Amino acid sequence: MRVAIIMGSTSDLPKVEPAVSILKNYGVEVDVRCLSAHRAHAGLSEFIEEANNNGTEVIIAAAGMAAALPGVVASQTVLPVIGVPLSGATLDGMDALLSIVQMPSGIPVATVAINGSKNAAYLALQIIGVNNEAVRLKLQDERRDMEKAAMKANEEVIEKFKY
Repeated sequence: MRVAIIMGSTSDLPKVEPAVSILKNYGVEVDVRCLSAHRAHAGLSEFIEEANNNGTEVIIAAAGMAAALPGVVASQTVLPVIGVPLSGATLDGMDALLSIVQMPSGIPVATVAINGSKNAAYLALQIIGVNNEAVRLKLQDERRDMEKAAMKANEEVIEKFKY
């Protein structure tokens, strides 16, 4: 199991580290790179070609502002690409969100919430889980644990406000 995570700038690292942690917790090999679509396009293309041939199953691409990175990645592979729009100095990430989600027909990028690298990791795991029963079962167990925690919180609220 292998996922690539590409970010456009080293300043994005704190926003993608949660995804790395989640994926590694599931035993996924994670290749992390900082390759700007604008400033390192040759290196980016080289890495995408590598990912196309080394068993990578999903690519997560995180970028802010113009956020061309996920689309450029998607244009060079048929692997699933998950875009993570990142908040920046202007527009609180809405610019990145709209850039990533508005891809032309035939070059899709699955897009999660602004700064949503955790959900990008979980979506990558769900994609992997289609053909990997161990990952699928672990995801199901985690969902059951989330439900139990939510129901426990509900019971605590009920008890607190009981007359």
